[in-house]
Amino acid sequence: MNSKSLRRKAIWRRSFRQVFNYLIKGALVTVPIAGALFLIIWIVASLDSALNFSSWFWTDEAGKPVYVPGLGLLMVLAMLILVGVFVTFFVTEPIKIWFNKVLNRIPLFSTLYSSIKDFTEAFMGDEKKFTEPVLVEINETGLKKIGFLTQHNLQSIGLEDEVMVYFPYAYSLSGQVCVVNKSRVTPLHMHATDAMKLAVSGGVTGLE
Repeated sequence: MNSKSLRRKAIWRRSFRQVFNYLIKGALVTVPIAGALFLIIWIVASLDSALNFSSWFWTDEAGKPVYVPGLGLLMVLAMLILVGVFVTFFVTEPIKIWFNKVLNRIPLFSTLYSSIKDFTEAFMGDEKKFTEPVLVEINETGLKKIGFLTQHNLQSIGLEDEVMVYFPYAYSLSGQVCVVNKSRVTPLHMHATDAMKLAVSGGVTGLE
């Protein structure tokens, strides 16, 4: 093989590596943005489609139901705002207590209602729960996990020296609740949002 052919092959290799490098850099920028936008659009579109009631009362000239994009979300937002205004100005604390007691007496529904209510208030309520990131020693080998302290006092169930910690799963919206000894829990000196990103991302973000 002559020197000219070798030079051409070397140029082709360098060009291929450069193009491949551009491809990787482009993917690192594009994939997270596209993935986030896709998930947001998919969630919004799914909710809008499931909650859009325009087809119930609106038909075209041929009698076919008319779907109005975005109307479902607008209706839900309007309903939430109206409920919020009603609860703020017209529902007193005794009524709230009575209403919760009634709902808690309904079999099965009470379990689902209370679980969803507590989980929603943990993120959006006045008393947010996932605000205390901690590091928990799992075993004697030094393995540790990042979690969030959710219950400081478990004496009501006979566990005086124990606390409750929520461990979020990486790349997931789910997690695991564990009861651990107080001596194995160390507070993390970082913002709760950064701790959640660190845990959910598999440890690749949240340390900026």
